[in-house]
Amino acid sequence: MHIHLIGVAGTGMSALAGLLVQAGHRVSGSDTAFDPPVGPYLEELGIECMEGWRESNLNAQPGLVVVGNVCRPDNPEARAAIERGIATTSMPAALAERVLSTRKPWVVAGTHGKTTTSALVAYLVRQAGIDAGFFLGGLPLDFGQSSRLGTEGAPFVIEGDEYDSAFFEKVPKFWSYLPAAAILTSIEYDHVDIYPDEASYIDAFRRFVALIPEDGWLFAWAGSEQVREVARAANCKVRFYALDEDDCGEVDPMWLGMRAPGGTLDLFGGGSLCGRAGLPLFGKHNARNTVAALAIASEAGGAPLDRLIAALPAFRGTTRRQELVGIAGGVEVFDDFAHHPTAVHETLSGFRERTQGRLIAVFEPKSATASRRLHQHTYADAFEPADIVIMAPVGRREIPTTEKLDTKRIAEQLIGRGKKAHACESVEDAIAIAVRLAQANDTVVVMSNGRFEDAPDRILLGLVRRH
Repeated sequence: MHIHLIGVAGTGMSALAGLLVQAGHRVSGSDTAFDPPVGPYLEELGIECMEGWRESNLNAQPGLVVVGNVCRPDNPEARAAIERGIATTSMPAALAERVLSTRKPWVVAGTHGKTTTSALVAYLVRQAGIDAGFFLGGLPLDFGQSSRLGTEGAPFVIEGDEYDSAFFEKVPKFWSYLPAAAILTSIEYDHVDIYPDEASYIDAFRRFVALIPEDGWLFAWAGSEQVREVARAANCKVRFYALDEDDCGEVDPMWLGMRAPGGTLDLFGGGSLCGRAGLPLFGKHNARNTVAALAIASEAGGAPLDRLIAALPAFRGTTRRQELVGIAGGVEVFDDFAHHPTAVHETLSGFRERTQGRLIAVFEPKSATASRRLHQHTYADAFEPADIVIMAPVGRREIPTTEKLDTKRIAEQLIGRGKKAHACESVEDAIAIAVRLAQANDTVVVMSNGRFEDAPDRILLGLVRRH
């Protein structure tokens, strides 16, 4: 079948395009730009890429059109597909019908940690000899592609996004994913442009968990009160996991990790020591992700724990999650996707544990949540592990001043705590200050959920020129 994707250069849509090509379909797609690395990747797959959204992109008369959630209701190409009577669907619906219906979906859901955890699960089960498919929101460095079809009937690891599906399908993506097993990493109010209040956000996860069948599995982080509350209502087998450092309320986790010296983790299952694992990524949040990944691969997948533990240290992670961009003049520059204050704090805390010199945080508030004052009072605490904080302007100009995150106020709070902090008027200023202040043995962590005008590469280039 000829399948056409509108918004094909998006993270999820490009991953879907890869799966459809592997399944033998003819695939074309349109978007406003085809920048690296997605553009070259799509061309390598043999996908016909059309720049711009226009009715003429449909002249080849595809049998199915998939509309990405980047498209607004007035998108001329999407409107033309609907008006011409071409079969039209959303990305998650197409994924469910064309791929997940013949596989065992393992859905990794939660406010934080989805990409890293799902990539780790996919890596582990494949290392254990299971031909699992996967669909990820980032590029896993171990595979070089964000999706793989795998074998029918085998597990299919998918990052479960709670964002909406399409302008004509205003429901969370993960409601379409038919979970046979799931991980629930966290629940913290996010996506304020989609969910009007915290209750509606939590309800989206509650309804997702209700989709898991009685013979399915839910692996839930016991350190979150919201996760515990949602997990209690599940109809399937529930396994709580945590670190021994976590406050788990009244829950006694089935799977427990204890961080040990040398970047290792002692794993306990049902109170028994299962072995010592070398942690592939640093930070407390990634230690939790590791426990969850080992648990689902072992219990839901039946993979031998000793084989899973042996495979762990070689996991390379994904792009934009603790990704080392380069080193110049003794300064390490990292790129990370963190934007919610909890993710910012966890990310910086992980770097703090391994940094010999100063920790410099360069942050762009870009997401719909980070750009607004919803978490105004928590960002100062989020940046506490850093020695120097450099804040770029809010990345969404359309937000009214009365609703916009006040970066100057956050900088003032940090200065009052004895830290160096800068609220910049432009991205160029943020980059220049980072280059000027960084010294040998420092670590620069650049955080945004957007492109950030290529700030990580530009900071590294500035350091190279300086030295």
